[in-house]
Amino acid sequence: MRLVLKPLFEAELPAGFEEIVREKLAGKEVRTGEEVEIDLLGKPLRFKVLLAEPSPMKVARSTRVEFSTGEVKIINFEFDEPVKDIIPFEKGFVVVFSNKVLILNHNGQKIYSDEFEELNKVSVSKETVVIVHGKNKLRLVKP
Repeated sequence: MRLVLKPLFEAELPAGFEEIVREKLAGKEVRTGEEVEIDLLGKPLRFKVLLAEPSPMKVARSTRVEFSTGEVKIINFEFDEPVKDIIPFEKGFVVVFSNKVLILNHNGQKIYSDEFEELNKVSVSKETVVIVHGKNKLRLVKP
């Protein structure tokens, strides 16, 4: 079990502070995206839960606590058909299905999508997606 927290206050955290926070949160239920507060020497300290693995989770003495200053962005996708392959490239990534090609940018927004009767191969060269389809057809897509 893992808990990644972002401090919502300006202060340098001393070594071993993870253990103090784990002890203060022990037994409490936390979820990814929520804010939690602990009391330390009469002062409330707030943290944003960047990741609770699993979410929700009950903090235990065995929970690994980490601190981060960055934001974790999670985007989930669910498709109607199975994904055959995923090909990353400079502008995003290509999702290959049995007869369809979907190109998404790094934020998960659709750049291009098309279906093919006979999809043979998909590859990427720098910023160009190469689609081989039919018996003798080639399509270049430059998003």
